[in-house]
Amino acid sequence: MVDSEVTLNNIEVTILKNLDITTPVGFDELIKSTSLGLDQIRRGVEWLKYKELIVVDDKTEFFYELDSNGIYSLYNGLPERRLINSILDGKKNISEVLSDKKIGPSEINIAIAKAKLNGWIKLETNGQFEIIHHNKSIQSDEEILINKINKYKIPKNELSNLDLITLKKLLKRPKFIKEVEEKIFFYTISEKGLDLLKENEDIPKESKLTVELLSTGNWKNVSFSKLDVQAPVPISYPGKKHPLTDLIDEIRHAFISLGFTEIEGDLVQSSFWNFDALFTPQDHAAREMQDTFYIQNLVETENPDSTLIQNVSQSHKLGWNYEWKIEDSRRSVLRTHTTPVTLKYLSDVKPDEAKIFTIGRVFRNEKVSYKHLVEFNQIEGIVTGKDVTLRDLMGIQKEFYSKLGIKKIMFWPTFFPYTEPSLQTMIYNDNLEKWVELFGMGIFRPEVTKPLNIPNPVLAWGGGIERIAMLRYGLNDVRDLYTNDMNWLRNLTKCL
Repeated sequence: MVDSEVTLNNIEVTILKNLDITTPVGFDELIKSTSLGLDQIRRGVEWLKYKELIVVDDKTEFFYELDSNGIYSLYNGLPERRLINSILDGKKNISEVLSDKKIGPSEINIAIAKAKLNGWIKLETNGQFEIIHHNKSIQSDEEILINKINKYKIPKNELSNLDLITLKKLLKRPKFIKEVEEKIFFYTISEKGLDLLKENEDIPKESKLTVELLSTGNWKNVSFSKLDVQAPVPISYPGKKHPLTDLIDEIRHAFISLGFTEIEGDLVQSSFWNFDALFTPQDHAAREMQDTFYIQNLVETENPDSTLIQNVSQSHKLGWNYEWKIEDSRRSVLRTHTTPVTLKYLSDVKPDEAKIFTIGRVFRNEKVSYKHLVEFNQIEGIVTGKDVTLRDLMGIQKEFYSKLGIKKIMFWPTFFPYTEPSLQTMIYNDNLEKWVELFGMGIFRPEVTKPLNIPNPVLAWGGGIERIAMLRYGLNDVRDLYTNDMNWLRNLTKCL
């Protein structure tokens, strides 16, 4: 006797009836013998395996399929075939063959070698090709094998001895043939499955209550199979947002819930707004091409207000003691931070009070590493008002981080070029068991706000979103966010 709680549905019964206790049956054979669909077989096998009603064995099989050069040759001919066709078209030497563009410089040597090996041509001492023997209707062994494999993979056991010899030759040619190793599964019915099948020979035919059964009243005369609510189901991978997009949406919601308004701006900015308005001297290292992406032959023609230019120029002259050049301020760059968007807003609106934020892509000409990217996302928050202080900024920061689930926060004095005083936010990472740097913050220097005629102090903070993402998702390499690792993307918990 078997466990009385074990039940079978129609798919499981159909599969069990087509299995033997001694002879293993493959997946493809089950599809043919049961007339069930591919997904039905997959589900049924998983259910039966879970209930220990079948025995699963596997073996490794080797298949061969065309690689990129093999696929190209399938449609355009092997290099030696294209060479002989070019010679038949009247091309007499290597130079003329290459000018025909049917064969590339990287292929010419192997094409000549193979054509000579096939007995099609010989190369005279004067560099001229001479056809020895050639029949267009007769294919070489390698051409025959490529056509045999075609667009599909072919099992090794379907290749003849001649095919295997030819295969070795093609495997030596780069990217013509690739070997694929696969596990093939075979199934037999277990003793437990055989006993249960005998006890359920008269299992009901119906597993669903259909419209036809209801309309005809036949449901009264039908016994329905039980539903096994504990049976495993196929894993489903529905489409969902990228984790980084989820985090950006969460950050945006955190800002809005604190009463902030979002602003946006262009990815391409003039050096005036990206550097000069931020009191960054024109000889600063950050403005060099090795740190910043400049747009070639693109110069900003619409200058800011002449008074603003004069104010910024005077600020640089007094603060850095050099002659500021308007030509340098007109060069266009891929913005290195989102602050030019903020400054433009403040300069245009000149609000007495405001709480604004911006989220967007920024660009740095840096070497890509585990913690640096050339293109990443940055967030920035700005608060201005008559009586705002650094204490207010610290309080807003704490409230903002709490919205993201970050509770352990402290602030560390630091230096930033266009804020004074300046602080570095430190948060405690439980996984790393240490304090880590996150965002920078501070109050804009008078050299930034006065030339723009901003009446009140401006509190500012910001940083890279990818840094938060690394901490949130436990990553040690920022590049992992962009590698399209499907296994990670599918299995990452949506709500952490």
